[in-house]
Amino acid sequence: MQMRDFGRTGLKVSVLGFGCGAVGGLMVRGSAAEQEQALGTALDAGINYFDTAVLYGNGASETNLGRAFKALKPKGALVGTKVRLAVGERGRIEAAIRASLEGSLKRLQMERVDILYLHNPITMAGSGETLTPAEVLDQVAPALARLKAEGKIGVAGLSAVGETPALHAAIHRGGFGAAQVVYNLLNPSAARALPAGYPGQDYGRLFERTSAAGTGVVGIRVMAGGALSGIAERHPIASPPPEPIGSAPSYDGDLVRAEAFRPLIAEGFAGSLAEAATRFAFSHPAMGTILVGMASFEQFQASLDAVRKGPLPPAALDLVARLQQGLAAPPR
Repeated sequence: MQMRDFGRTGLKVSVLGFGCGAVGGLMVRGSAAEQEQALGTALDAGINYFDTAVLYGNGASETNLGRAFKALKPKGALVGTKVRLAVGERGRIEAAIRASLEGSLKRLQMERVDILYLHNPITMAGSGETLTPAEVLDQVAPALARLKAEGKIGVAGLSAVGETPALHAAIHRGGFGAAQVVYNLLNPSAARALPAGYPGQDYGRLFERTSAAGTGVVGIRVMAGGALSGIAERHPIASPPPEPIGSAPSYDGDLVRAEAFRPLIAEGFAGSLAEAATRFAFSHPAMGTILVGMASFEQFQASLDAVRKGPLPPAALDLVARLQQGLAAPPR
């Protein structure tokens, strides 16, 4: 398994991480036996980063990961979890973060986590559960820094979801060693500018910001919630089609646009659309580790097999860029 430097944190992470999210659902709704089978295979393959959150099954993901790790007794595993602040917690941000972390540690059966991420979207105005860059930098970052000084967490992180200017502002100031960034075949804008009329949010080459700040990158929405799997049907334990993040107004629209990348298969660059999407996601050098949602051991094994083939070659990436250009709306 290829290992990469994770920003300037001093950590090295496997290029494929193990996502414990609710969209695929294996670590939320799967059987204990299949969860342990997948985790054991991941550890044997050299995967060392495991990503969970309070929101994944209302704590079920953390509980299941903690139970499985107690049985497997992994060495050198890195665990990241997340805190989502509710609307009523704006006036007590640090206390809410601490309470959330204590709950996570209890479910995980751990004394510390390697990374704790802010899970709230970040917007310039900050309404509902979204926070402003000022709230993130002046309240969240110091709270996480104190937890780090106390040895409760190793690295402070954030989910780079929200409005592009707000995300740039939060990362530019530093203080966050990790960021979860949307990056997939349907939305490559964290790496390069989108053509005019392109569907989806333009993240404004966010990788340039993370690189300058020394922030380690975790690639999320690699499969666009499943739209890039090449299969419209959902696995029985997967969530219903999720709302897109950054890619398009609707999941059905993402399914249609995903078909544009089938030439990667026809020209022999990948054996499936899911393989192409997985290998594209870690082809960029700014990427530390990627998370691929899974509903079954077989889906996890397919992701592992894809990663073992390495990143897409330059000729495939050139074809991807041409295909992405074709998704832009024609000028009027």
